[in-house]
Amino acid sequence: MRDVPEDEAEDVRDLLKQNDIDFFETFAGNWGISMPAIWIKDVNQFDQARKLLDAYQRERAEKFRLEYQEKRASGQAKSLAQTFLDRPFQILAYWALIAIVVFISIYYFFNL
Repeated sequence: MRDVPEDEAEDVRDLLKQNDIDFFETFAGNWGISMPAIWIKDVNQFDQARKLLDAYQRERAEKFRLEYQEKRASGQAKSLAQTFLDRPFQILAYWALIAIVVFISIYYFFNL
């Protein structure tokens, strides 16, 4: 459940309820170090739940892929250049950090 959008988590809960699959949830806890997840109570229902979730994930992926293609066709999807123009300093800072890490990583190797 970590980094799962709320709409997707709700869809999964609804899918399991509609198919009479008993489940429970665990949360990240106060410090965020526990495993947040949806767990199937009955081991015998696992295969059914796995098939349902796999089908749901394929449908969701296809839906978002089609939405992206529509945005791209209409010119609404952001390109790499548009992203750079929106946040040039942030992207330059990331590239500088990457360059520093690469430099430090190979500098000592070549100076042996």
